[in-house]
Order: sequence, then C-alpha cells, then structure tokens
Amino acid sequence: MVSRIVPAILLALLAVVHAQLWLGRGSVPRVHEMQHKIDRQKSANDQARQANERLISEVHDLKEGLDMVEEKARSELGMVKPNEIYVQFTPR
Repeated sequence: MVSRIVPAILLALLAVVHAQLWLGRGSVPRVHEMQHKIDRQKSANDQARQANERLISEVHDLKEGLDMVEEKARSELGMVKPNEIYVQFTPR
C-alpha cells in the first residue's frame, strides 16, 4: 500500500505544478500577454520620446534662433516685414 501512495502523491504534485504552469498567475499564456503589453508600451514610449525631442528642439529654436520666430509669425499670425506685400494663394 505504501509503495502506491508515493507515486500517487508525486503524480498529484506534478498535476498541481502543471496546472499552475498553464492556469496560474505566472502561466505561459499570461506571460505571453504581458510580453505583448510590454512591447506595445515600449512602442508608445518611443513615439512619446520622439515627440518630446521634436518639442525640445522647437523650444530651443524659439529661444535661440530668430528664424523660427519669424517663420511662426509669418505662417500662424500672417505677419509681414516692412515694405513686403502679403499675397495669399488659395488653390481651387
């Protein structure tokens, strides 16, 4: 009787471990899902980092260079230099 109890207990433990592998908190499908979430978050972080770098570059240009200020004034505010004629072309 004792000789059959040990293998039965070992098989039960193996079944529990196997169930944890496929159904538990650290299961293979859950790890796979979390890896996809990490990949998506890294992609979003990269896009945000690129946007931040563009904004930092624009702020730097606005602080240091007058060319960017002039470009913004012309395009967004419609400003012109003295003795300059403003012509707006609208395609049909």
